[in-house]
Amino acid sequence: MKKYFSFALILIMGCFLFVGCGNQDLVAKASSNVNNYEIVANLDYQNKTLQATENIEYKNRSEKVLQEIKFHLHPNAFSADAEKNKSVSEAQFERAYPNGFSEGNITIESVKVNNNPVEFEIEPEEKQILTVPTGVLNPNQTVEIEIQFSLTIPCVHHRFGYGEDTLNLGNWYPIACVLEEDGFFDGGYSPTGDPFYSDLANYNVTLTYDKNLTLVSTGELLKESEENNKKTSSYRALAVRDFAMVLSEKFEVKTATVENVTVNYYYYDDEKSDENLNTAINALNTFNEMIGQYPYSVLNVVKTDFLHGGMEYPMLVYISDDITQDSEYTNVIVHEIAHQWWYGIVGDNETAYGWIDEGLAEYSTALFYDKNSQYGLTSEEVISNSLSAYLLFCDVYREVYDNLDTSMNRSLYNFNTETEYVYLTYVKGVLMFDSVADLIGDAKMEKCLKTFYEDNAMKFATPTTLIQSFEKASGKNLQSFIISWLDGSVVLEQING
Repeated sequence: MKKYFSFALILIMGCFLFVGCGNQDLVAKASSNVNNYEIVANLDYQNKTLQATENIEYKNRSEKVLQEIKFHLHPNAFSADAEKNKSVSEAQFERAYPNGFSEGNITIESVKVNNNPVEFEIEPEEKQILTVPTGVLNPNQTVEIEIQFSLTIPCVHHRFGYGEDTLNLGNWYPIACVLEEDGFFDGGYSPTGDPFYSDLANYNVTLTYDKNLTLVSTGELLKESEENNKKTSSYRALAVRDFAMVLSEKFEVKTATVENVTVNYYYYDDEKSDENLNTAINALNTFNEMIGQYPYSVLNVVKTDFLHGGMEYPMLVYISDDITQDSEYTNVIVHEIAHQWWYGIVGDNETAYGWIDEGLAEYSTALFYDKNSQYGLTSEEVISNSLSAYLLFCDVYREVYDNLDTSMNRSLYNFNTETEYVYLTYVKGVLMFDSVADLIGDAKMEKCLKTFYEDNAMKFATPTTLIQSFEKASGKNLQSFIISWLDGSVVLEQING
């Protein structure tokens, strides 16, 4: 869930086929040993429904024998049945549903395993986990799974839903749960944070839709055809963690090329479209140099109906049309593009370690301003504002709730409020990484970012691997220092003065 300290402060005060130049081996290598998804879908735009057939080539990469595979059914978080794992909090309900509650869901119509129909199970309470029996699936053995499903798309300004201007298809299809040592990770949706944790996979996705719509998608367009007022578009994306699409009758687009990467800005009602495209270009150039080369061929920045500031998907980012301040709009573009590196390429379990990708995205955004002085902001100002906001948050929160857990390294399901999550992942995250830079120096800190990226690209990072990379790059023992931030024992007033 994309929010920033300025927005959260208001809350508390109120209470591929081809890849980018220079990094082709990264995607080619990663895509050679991952699951493959092929989805053929038909969108009924008038009725806001979708019918699809999904074929998954799933390989057992563990050392144990599997008997079943579990899949997330994220659209059911938008169902009236969702209670514990719903998509929108009560505090955000009216903003998310301006016309009142609208039902959204996914219906699994049939499942086949190796072309044979099977009896599947759906977790009965929240209906957000699909279990597919595979029979004996030995290590390194592959199984073919076909899932036929339908969607009811809700009228909600969210990752999955539609508003007056756009229809968003984020987290819309059955996606395999990550297999960990103790089994499949089956954590449910949450109105707090980004409740996503996905393996790299290759995607071939074909969508048929009304020809008057413009489709923006993860991946690279392979082919397109038109027939009887319908358009069919096929995309491929290699070695990505998710696949999202946005459609609109209103989109205009501006395009540029940066080192063989096509940067597109899709928008409506935007008098500063040139400036916003340039911000995307500047962010891509800055992070290419500061962190490591963007490995894909396309980067789509999409203005859309969305409750929060923005949301990252592979090769595609949402930017909310609710944002009215130019400076905040700029900040969201930069932050979401930073997520292409932090979570997109360097993955993590966002439900457990949200501070990794959110803290690094915020910190990278702060450094962006030092390298792009035309925006009239410096990282020093960003950090100073973040510290002031954080200390105010702590004071207000303690006064209201009598106590505040300032630990960062906990599941998003264990945060009491959305505001608490924002301040302890985004805001405290950027303060932590800035404090590390103060300790080791800016040059070594930039080396840490590069090393962390190189060590963990196309993998899942953890607090342990982050500390290892930072210690290797800096030559310093940072474990106790970073842990003091994560466990809440650090006193910010003493560190930052």
